[in-house]
Amino acid sequence: MSPTPLTAALLAAVAVSIALIGELAALAAVALVAGVLVDARAVRRPPGVVRDAPHTLSRGVPAPLTVAVRAPAAASVRIRQAAPPDLEVTPREGDGRLDATVVARRRGRHELPAVGTRSVGPLRLASWSHQPGEPAAVSVYPDLAAARRLALSVRRGQFREQGISARGPLGLGTDFELVRDYLPDDDVRQVNWRATARLGRPMSNQYRVEQDRDLVLLVDAGRLAAAALAVSGDPAERPRGTVLDATLDALAAVALVADVVGDRCGAIAFDREVRVELRPRRAGGNVVVRALHDLEPRLVDSDYQAAFRRVEGSKRAFVLILSDLLEPVAVRSLADAVPVLARRHMVVVASPADPGLRAMARQAPADAADVARVVAAAEVEDAREAAAARVRAAGAGVVDAPPATLARACVAAYLRAKSRALV
Repeated sequence: MSPTPLTAALLAAVAVSIALIGELAALAAVALVAGVLVDARAVRRPPGVVRDAPHTLSRGVPAPLTVAVRAPAAASVRIRQAAPPDLEVTPREGDGRLDATVVARRRGRHELPAVGTRSVGPLRLASWSHQPGEPAAVSVYPDLAAARRLALSVRRGQFREQGISARGPLGLGTDFELVRDYLPDDDVRQVNWRATARLGRPMSNQYRVEQDRDLVLLVDAGRLAAAALAVSGDPAERPRGTVLDATLDALAAVALVADVVGDRCGAIAFDREVRVELRPRRAGGNVVVRALHDLEPRLVDSDYQAAFRRVEGSKRAFVLILSDLLEPVAVRSLADAVPVLARRHMVVVASPADPGLRAMARQAPADAADVARVVAAAEVEDAREAAAARVRAAGAGVVDAPPATLARACVAAYLRAKSRALV
């Protein structure tokens, strides 16, 4: 219980008037204390609170949060919703009701604190603070909203990318589907020369991409995955996630697309040791996302050889390695281990590029300090390109894209491999 500012003002007025009116001021002070006690008694019980908060969130995607209170008609209640550093609640306070949005900035498991209330009595002389209710557990997943949009576009045949048929899961497979008009991005092997000669216009064979193939997602959760990344190319932007956050966004998109096209999906998360291993299974995309949503990086070097041996002898699959190509020493060990997989599988290494670093490498320096920064950024970019070339020489494809487009680029690489019957 605590007095209100009105009580403090009245008490100050009583104190000033004691010298002037004596006994009447003393009676006023007694009446003020009685009023405070009556007010405090009226609001001593915690109000009823109903909070409608999400139990699961997607990183970076706003979700509604509503708090309503049931209090005596004469009392007023101020609501405050506190939040941990990795959750942003806007606004955090309201009178009688709070309609806010909550945005998660970090994956994993978090706790949303109980609602705090401040009830003011009908005389506005006393208030009582309560914390009714209990904290709520919140699980934060990768950006599932964007992943589901990509999967839906593939299901509807609206996913368009260079080398990918506009009809989504249809492409250059081995199961004949139909004969149709030639499209500019068709492979020359699709041309049906007899139909072309008969109809007098280019015609193509349409094949259905084989289903029931294996997709294995290898997630590097070592020290390179802990590096901070910005979302845009603004060098002044505060980092909005790590390399691992960006790669898990891409993992969610590819895994959900695998479910759409009927492939089996599995995953291995590793650093110095294998931390999670999920064998490819039908409709395994959602299982993979749930199992890895709270994965956190460890500050140790990753053992690529040990992780790749878990996949080496299995059925031919599309293997997507989600890592970082920033550091030459780590890339050397990655490139040395890639042939372990490339002998049997279709391998692609995906890495999120730092848009802030790229913007810095391309900007015109304004002073001597800027020259040093631009040169350093350009050297890092050159090292990254050399690392990508080393990985390609080892037998793997490379997807190098900013975090905002990495998921789409990985889905395109996966569907392209299927459309060309490489898996």
